[in-house]
Amino acid sequence: MGYVDKNLVPGEEIVYRAHIHLIIFLSAAVLALFGTVVLALGLFYHLIVVWVLGALGLAYGLGVALTRYVRYATSEFAVTNKRVLIKLGLFRRHTLELLLSRLETIGVEQGLLARAFNYGTIVVTGTGGTREPFPQISKPLEFRRQVQSAASNWLPATSNLPGSLPRG
Repeated sequence: MGYVDKNLVPGEEIVYRAHIHLIIFLSAAVLALFGTVVLALGLFYHLIVVWVLGALGLAYGLGVALTRYVRYATSEFAVTNKRVLIKLGLFRRHTLELLLSRLETIGVEQGLLARAFNYGTIVVTGTGGTREPFPQISKPLEFRRQVQSAASNWLPATSNLPGSLPRG
């Protein structure tokens, strides 16, 4: 059970979950592949310096992959019928819990490559001006659609707007 599941309030239900896109592993894969090729060339031509450089490149690529995996495994993004909950990090945790009533906008930033592979940065803005960007989210437009849908379904028990009529 993750952070989101442990922090639900009574009557709160998860409507949608999002994840970090697998594109975060691309640079690690390229580094590891390059290191492997250089390592193989060093072994084939019996060049110890090339072999060592290849081994270092491979080790660095695997290290990057490990850090990206920790980021992938410890990030949670959820939309509930009451809030948006986001948790990032293992050792240095960053959380955002924003009531739908306090949500001003959910922005999506995508470049050409991000649109092609369906990932992007979601920017959550609260009514107090809090602007929180979360990069490399898979299906960011769907996340925004789910937040907007949950916000439109959210009906406060009372309204603080001047001139509003009582519900009933």
